[in-house]
Amino acid sequence: MQLPDPRMIQLVMSLRGGGVTDAKVMGALERTPRHLFLPQRFGDQAYDDRALPIDCGQTISQPLIVALMTQALKLDDRCKVLEIGTGSGYQAAVLARLARRVYSVERYRTLAREAEARFHDLRLTNIVTRIGDGTLGWPEQAPFDRIILTASAPSRPDAILDQLKDGGIAVAPVDRDTRQVLVRYVREGDTITETDIMDVRFVPLVKGEARAL
Repeated sequence: MQLPDPRMIQLVMSLRGGGVTDAKVMGALERTPRHLFLPQRFGDQAYDDRALPIDCGQTISQPLIVALMTQALKLDDRCKVLEIGTGSGYQAAVLARLARRVYSVERYRTLAREAEARFHDLRLTNIVTRIGDGTLGWPEQAPFDRIILTASAPSRPDAILDQLKDGGIAVAPVDRDTRQVLVRYVREGDTITETDIMDVRFVPLVKGEARAL
């Protein structure tokens, strides 16, 4: 019998202390080996509760932020989820363990291909990736039950929120002056209500598909 990784045990304790109370979310993170989503040189830091650099000048988010954003989505196994910013694929892999299907958009080809390889190795067959402009969402697959942005929008991302189903939930970091605030959006008919969750720090949401990398 394989013994639990003590680094993962320590991370789980840290996440509980940070306000992660959803047992299903915690289980999804425990089953997602974060070291596989990082450059090898950062392997010894994979289970630290901190953001770390990946290729193309991007980052893999702090595990606590991944957990809290996932928890705020209130996922179930019927949910169709849109993720803006595949990055390393770590957030998508966590989502895939809780949702029916995840559609993930990434502007960098290198990151998208690396993430797809990781999904294949982990046998996560319910993630669909696309290289493109994340600011446009994925209108051909809309509407979505849930939407998550892993880059900070300069203002409320209405073009993406328009792709949210009635009763759907979106979570996104949004710029506010010198701050970034994680906001939870809930659509009720033509009305979208907003709730601030916490201050965060993400890479910016950039228009267009990257021409290189």
